[in-house]
Amino acid sequence: MAKLRLHIANSTSKHPVYHITSERWAAAAARHPDLASALDVSMSWDGAGLDEALASADVGIGVPADRSRLAERAPRMRWLHHTSAGVDALLPFDWLPPALVLTNNRGAHGRKAQQYMRMAYTALNVRLPRMIDNQAARRWERLFSPSLEGQTALVIGLGDLGEAAARAARQLGMKVIGVRRHAKPCEHADRVHTFDELDELLPSADYVAIAVPLTAETRHLLDARRIGLMKPTAGLINIARAPVVDYDALRAALREGRLSGAVLDVVEPEPLPPESPLWDTPNLIITPHVSCDDSEDYVAISLDLWFANFARFLRGDALEARVDAKLGY
Repeated sequence: MAKLRLHIANSTSKHPVYHITSERWAAAAARHPDLASALDVSMSWDGAGLDEALASADVGIGVPADRSRLAERAPRMRWLHHTSAGVDALLPFDWLPPALVLTNNRGAHGRKAQQYMRMAYTALNVRLPRMIDNQAARRWERLFSPSLEGQTALVIGLGDLGEAAARAARQLGMKVIGVRRHAKPCEHADRVHTFDELDELLPSADYVAIAVPLTAETRHLLDARRIGLMKPTAGLINIARAPVVDYDALRAALREGRLSGAVLDVVEPEPLPPESPLWDTPNLIITPHVSCDDSEDYVAISLDLWFANFARFLRGDALEARVDAKLGY
């Protein structure tokens, strides 16, 4: 049987954590020898030789920066895999040929995100953002805190990241309320509601975890009005995308003591410029978009998921983590 042509497109503008090098591919192929034997693999960096490779590729890993005329440039390609979970940078999907299936890296982030969320919940509970501010100001203020057990985490979005946030809350003995498009039960949440119930849920939350994809519907989902519905002792954690939250309104709430604290792993733009007022916002911890990606095993985890999907592709089964162009994720 003829081998399928796989092309892997890399970009040196991305952090090396995400690079699918020849060595990392070889290690993954050794873990999946039967599946790897069905592939003829090529690799490019920063678009060098990309068009020549696309002309004969059946499947691809890594969405090219130049996506123009993709149906013409990659006439045989049936499946393209994006090496990130978020696809908002690829919108609008007018470049995506109708016959080409696009998948994302959903499932590669949950383990690390769960660990980060445990840290974030605990940091907010012990008032760590305020303590960091006090240390910088050489101010002694004894801040006592209750146990996390029995407190309530409101997790907005129940995909890979949201489930990780829910699992972390459960591990810490918290009650978990989930919010998503459909009120389908989640094993890690005590109950699940839809977005149209969000206003009624926010006042009861001790922690609000943002884990939804960025779409036209979720942009500024947590706006000034909804931030105002949160109780002043509550904390906010965003591991999704910055525009889901109105950060100007969040800054005002933190400065005025209308929220206890926040942990943000995503900002806009990234990198955050030195002049951004977020840097000087009190009761805020900023981490540089590192919450969900394993520094040692991100590519290994990603390629293992890809090979599992490749097995489905060979069988003619529906692929996991397929992106819905209409929904935008």
